[in-house]
This record gives sequence, structure tokens and C-alpha cells, in this order.
Amino acid sequence: MRQGIDGDDQKGVVRGKGEVVESSLNLVKYSLISLSLLFGVSAYANESWVSATLDNDFFVNEDNGYTNGLYVTFYDVNESGNDSHWPDFWVKPLMWTMSDAPVKTSANVYSVGQALNTAEDLTLANPPQGSFPYSAMISINNTYITTRDDHADRVSTTIGIVGPWALGKETQKAVHKVISAQDPKGWNTQLHNELVFELSRSRVWRSWVSEEDTMDVLTGFDVSAGTLKSSTSTGIMFRYGRNLESSYATTLLAENRMSNPTATDNGWFVYAGVKVGYTFNQIFTDGNTFRDSRSIDYDHNTSVLSTGVSYAWDDIAIAFAINSPFTINGDKQDREIDRFTRYGTMTFAWQI
Repeated sequence: MRQGIDGDDQKGVVRGKGEVVESSLNLVKYSLISLSLLFGVSAYANESWVSATLDNDFFVNEDNGYTNGLYVTFYDVNESGNDSHWPDFWVKPLMWTMSDAPVKTSANVYSVGQALNTAEDLTLANPPQGSFPYSAMISINNTYITTRDDHADRVSTTIGIVGPWALGKETQKAVHKVISAQDPKGWNTQLHNELVFELSRSRVWRSWVSEEDTMDVLTGFDVSAGTLKSSTSTGIMFRYGRNLESSYATTLLAENRMSNPTATDNGWFVYAGVKVGYTFNQIFTDGNTFRDSRSIDYDHNTSVLSTGVSYAWDDIAIAFAINSPFTINGDKQDREIDRFTRYGTMTFAWQI
């Protein structure tokens, strides 16, 4: 039974939570500085935005599997469509897949993030074989997006470190100590240190639009390859709201968890979508690429239901979504993995 806390303990909890907030703000600040130095971001962009995205299974009343992700993202947006806005060298190997036709808008997007995965039972120092592996990743991502009247294209490169160097153990233990949550015991079984990468290409079409632009249907595909993940998928999404044309390309940002579909230009929308695909490999379930490590068997056929809402006013936007994998013909273990990988996610974006 949970016992009450006295006044001094309450003050300690408040101080602890304040430290977490302060640390989060410092992380955002230093991440933005790192992005600017790493990618050489121009200070004279047509428009510049920043977003912070938090993925957490707390939103769906869980604390295992994909348990937390935090991503800080910078957007260098060119709304003029002129040819001076070129992609960075990180995505140049993929540019042969992009059309040379004129574009309406383009954007270079830069992100840093950390993702954590844990077993179902945090009290076990040595979870049984078949448990979801403990793992953490710190990653950097560069994405280039172009938009036209009826479709938008995306190419993306992700480079990351999986393993103890990603500081997942330290991050989760510190946060759980502050909020008085269960101390995770199994981090000594996490995946080994490994440099990982992923190259991806995707497109989204506005396949149907209502006369007043208050409803649309988006269809799209995504293909990725790398030691982080290799997969292919296709999906459909229905949106209802205001100023939908200016925001449909933001659905592409969810592929690498940099952001959620986000409203723009004082618009808003609610949405529901389904994506189906096939995963060839992913390090968080398959384990390390070149060394023996924890792993689990899973259904390589994937299907995900996404629902969400977003609202934008002036130079600020917020978005919230629930992403729920579901198994069509899987067994009990596949349904358990679906539960482990379900999460809620929130994005807060602002213009700078």
C-alpha cells in the first residue's frame, strides 16, 4: 500500500520535479546548439521552427517496451520554392530518388533524440529469455522534404549509437528516482554498444480533398534500409480540420519520430490513419548486428493505428497522438509485443 508523504518529502518531490524540468530545458538548449554546429544551420532561413517531441507509454498506462523517446528538432523552411535551398550532404546519396521538377516549399530538418526500451517486469535484474530487450539509442537525423500541389517527398538519414553509450540506464534511473517510480533492475542485460544507421525514402499524396479544404485523405509509402531498421510500409489517413493544405507534409516527420503530424498557419485538425508493412530487421528486437545479445521473436508483418489532434495559432503549434500497433493473425506473444510498443506522443513547436 502506498503511504502518504509529509511536508518535507513533498518539498523534496517538488524540487526533484523542478530539477527534471530544468534538465529538460537545458537539454533542449544544448541540443539546438549542437544541431547548429553539427549541420551548419543557416541563420537566414526563410522560416525557422523548433519542436520538442515526447513519446511515452505513460500516456497509455504502461511502463515497458518502448517506454520513452525525447526528440528536439530544428526546421529550416523555404517557402519560396527557389533553387537556392539545397539538401545537406547527409541525404545527398538519396537525392537521385527525388524529382527535379519545381517545388512549392522545401525544408531541411535536423533532429537529435534518445529512445529507451525495457522489459515488461522492471523488478528483474535478469529478465527471462523472450523478454523485450533493454536498449537505448542516441541518434541524429537529417531530413529533406519537398512539397508540391498534390504530394510531398522525403529523404532521411539517421545515425545513432545503441548500447550503454546511449545512457539509457542513467536516464531512466534518474527520472524514476525523482518521480518515485519502480527502479529498473535489468539494464545490465541491455544491447551492446553499436553504431547504427538508417536511410529512408517516403512520399505522401493528397489523394482526395473536399471543396472547402476541411477534409482530405492522404496515402503514402515509406522504404528504409540500415542496421537500425529495414522496412517497407504503406498507409492511409483521414483528416478533418482547417488549413489542411499547408500541413499535410508534416505527416512525413512521424516516420523517424522527429515530430507528430502538426497543424500550421492557424489551422487545426483531427486524424485517424492505418499503416501496414513488413519489417526485415530492427535492432531493438533482433539484437546487435554483429554480436550475440538479447532478442525476441516477432511478427515481421506490421500494422499500426494512429489517431491524433493538432492545433496551431500564430507562431506556436501543439500535437498529441496515440500510436497503437495491432496484430491481425498473430499469436499471444505478438499481441504482447503490440502492447509493449504502444505509446502516446506529444509535440510542442514554436517559430524562432
